[in-house]
Amino acid sequence: MTGPTGPIEAPAASFKGERRRRVDLSDLVPRVLSGIVLVGVAAGTALAGGPSFALLWWLAALAIHWEWQRLLCAGRDAGRLIAGAAAITIAVLANLSGHDVWTLPVLIAGALATGLLGRNLPLTSGAGVVYAGLLPLALLNLRNSDSRGLEAVLWLFAVVWGTDIMAYFGGRLIGGPKLWRRVSPSKTWSGFLVGIGSGSLAGLAVSTGWGAHWPLLPLGLLAGIVAQAGDLFESSLKRRFGVKDSSWLIPGHGGVMDRLDGFLAAAVFGAGFGLLREGVHASAAGLMTW
Repeated sequence: MTGPTGPIEAPAASFKGERRRRVDLSDLVPRVLSGIVLVGVAAGTALAGGPSFALLWWLAALAIHWEWQRLLCAGRDAGRLIAGAAAITIAVLANLSGHDVWTLPVLIAGALATGLLGRNLPLTSGAGVVYAGLLPLALLNLRNSDSRGLEAVLWLFAVVWGTDIMAYFGGRLIGGPKLWRRVSPSKTWSGFLVGIGSGSLAGLAVSTGWGAHWPLLPLGLLAGIVAQAGDLFESSLKRRFGVKDSSWLIPGHGGVMDRLDGFLAAAVFGAGFGLLREGVHASAAGLMTW
């Protein structure tokens, strides 16, 4: 376009769309480096099983408990932290010693104690104990339940990591309509669909060595959806309390809860699904055998 004095430059506003289309991968390097370390530790302890596996997820649960209470501005309340940590620890020990019947009652008792010891938001504070404690209990139940325990845990890793990684790239590279702008402004429908599809295929690929069956494909889709729902739940919790990250423990990811929110939800889903099909001592078979 030209004017009487020569070419007229397009207004800066016309380039806004171009700037918006630029892909923001500024946080990719710390995410990748942290992710490599986390994958190595998680996969290594899963393969080893036994005490190292239990120790990793017990520590993760304690970190999540601390972060949850920190979100509620209860991080300085030692009583809440101690009561919740004690309940999680006892529940894990009960699971490891074969007293599974006591695990949920212990968590609930710890949740009640945690809520009663605090002055603010007792129900939400107590719920954090159950939320954190379900992570190691679900994973220990799967890993130690039967001969397919390792397969079940590796399948969960593949589904959730595949969903998370490809949702990140799908959303950044494709963009488009937001999934739920009010709760998580950065998540898109494109990332969600790419993520759950990729996670389901990754889970199926990992399980082929054990003679995987095609029902694992829709089951992987469902687990991916549950993982994304867990991510949105934690995002809504942080938005409610006005924080960006649950803590600063993991570079590029924020806190342990930020990194494991989707995995926690998928692990509880997987253990519960397997338990309903085959019972508490064969939940891995219930998840993986078709």
